[in-house]
Amino acid sequence: MVASMILETLIDFGARLATPGEFSKRAFLNGRVDLTKAEAVARLIEAKSEDAVKILAKQVAGGLGEFINEARDSLIEIMAHIEVSIDYAEDDLPLNLLEKIEEKLLTLERKLENIIEISARKKGLISGFKAVILGKPNVGKSTLLNQILSTNRAIISTVAGTTRDTIEEEIRVGTHLIKIVDTAGIRDSSDEVERIGIGRSKEAAKSADMIIALFDASKKVDEEDMEVLTFLEEIKGDKKCFYLLNKVEKDLKFDKTLLPKEVIEISATKDASPIIRKIREYLDTQKIDSEIILISENQIRRVKETTKALKESKEFLNEGSLELFSFHLHEAVDALGAITRPYSVDEVMDKMFSDFCLGK
Repeated sequence: MVASMILETLIDFGARLATPGEFSKRAFLNGRVDLTKAEAVARLIEAKSEDAVKILAKQVAGGLGEFINEARDSLIEIMAHIEVSIDYAEDDLPLNLLEKIEEKLLTLERKLENIIEISARKKGLISGFKAVILGKPNVGKSTLLNQILSTNRAIISTVAGTTRDTIEEEIRVGTHLIKIVDTAGIRDSSDEVERIGIGRSKEAAKSADMIIALFDASKKVDEEDMEVLTFLEEIKGDKKCFYLLNKVEKDLKFDKTLLPKEVIEISATKDASPIIRKIREYLDTQKIDSEIILISENQIRRVKETTKALKESKEFLNEGSLELFSFHLHEAVDALGAITRPYSVDEVMDKMFSDFCLGK
């Protein structure tokens, strides 16, 4: 109440409340932070996991910005060399200049592609990982969800096909944020509503970071189990798949040879700790130490634009078309500048006259 009264008094005397993001915006406009730091500050405020806080804190400290600025400065230096080579005779330039330029561009291109690949694999550390529980109807998917959440979130019934849509909840496992998704059972169905639910289940699985594939240990393998296994083979790619045999308190009838060697045996009505432990062990291996990571779709898009422009520029460099090479190099610098700050023509001119003794 005291703080509220003081604030109201200050406003009465002419002060105003800061607009959303005003301090970060002013810091950016005054050159105190670049766009990467400003973006990191915004994401840091909304961070929901310890992983996200650690990664974003590094960005606030300037890790990504420093790398981007170094890459940008390197390209501007190359642009300066090329501008000189266009305006002055070739015999005034080092004979191996073009080879050195191509080598620099290739090195940078590989670094940027590596950052894109790492960022795609590690994005769950910031936004949270998505784990989808998949299986045929009535294998215990909803029971497992409730056990993981320690609450009765999903309706449980012995009637197959009870779950008609995806159910999503967020939990923390260690330092990691995970979105657990319960899905409709995978099978052929004549029910239109159930078919829609199954379609959504498959789409959720395709976009997941992890799949928790659940099978009933107390029943023999049937066509629906095989349909689930076939679907997993189609979509798993680089996803982490956990194969679970549920209802192990009953007599084993399921053919375990159809599953990978590392099968997790559980009783979903009693204990979900085996799968939670396995998920934590896996996610702990996904941590980032000193790697640079892109934290937004804008950053990823700009780096992809940069690598595309670098590839195109090298083609014209090899052909000796320096004007077109310079054009695509400008595109690459523009794309990088959109991540930190735009470049100006004066920067190229400064490089030209600092690196070359022209106009003597």
